[in-house]
Amino acid sequence: MTNTDFVLSVEDLTVSFDGFKAIDSLNLYVDQNELRVIIGPNGAGKTTLLDLICGKTRASAGSIKFKNSEMTKLPEYQIVRSGIGRKFQTPSIYENLSVFQNLEVSFPRGRGVFGALFFKRSDEVKAQVQAVAAEIGLEAQLDTEAGLLSHGQKQWLEIGMLLMQDPELLMLDEPIAGMSVRERELTAELLQRICKGRAMIVIEHDMEFVKRIADKVTVMHQGKILAEGSMEKVQADPRVIDVYLGH
Repeated sequence: MTNTDFVLSVEDLTVSFDGFKAIDSLNLYVDQNELRVIIGPNGAGKTTLLDLICGKTRASAGSIKFKNSEMTKLPEYQIVRSGIGRKFQTPSIYENLSVFQNLEVSFPRGRGVFGALFFKRSDEVKAQVQAVAAEIGLEAQLDTEAGLLSHGQKQWLEIGMLLMQDPELLMLDEPIAGMSVRERELTAELLQRICKGRAMIVIEHDMEFVKRIADKVTVMHQGKILAEGSMEKVQADPRVIDVYLGH
């Protein structure tokens, strides 16, 4: 496997905040159709890593390549356009709009002013909304005001809003925080479903959930990668038990 075959190649990535290295010479390679889960103690740099990949934070050194294109200096909106979708810990949905409208406004509006100007609610958009609503299990709630959804459904709607843009890399930060047991199960199924045809990076603390969904697990500690591999391999690693799983 050469590093040109990966959908995401992060090499020697470093970011310092006031002399503190939050990410320290980190290398990460993610495959097409791979569901990668990143775990590690608080302050390990997990969210910072996602911030760097999506352009919210600028790297001090190193490179981030997405489909062989350098992303390290690009503004956030260009990174999104290139096919990277990011979901933060708190859902940012439009509470007073319906599920349908939330999905509809997330549809990429063509490039440039003319695309937006001549945009109508076309059959293409409706078809995409229906398809995504079915994927996230909200097809029966299309007319429901988003603010009335359960906590789990709001999280799924936000994932749906990202799916409307058909990203090739989807990044989710603690997607099951605050969910009921049943919602967690449905979310595991959802993530496995939407991983077909795209890569996914998930940050998560719930080990049972990680075990259910991960193709590969990366353990971060103090801005570095401590261990990587299957959940079984990572769980048995004495260093991981020491810094993270043993608590």
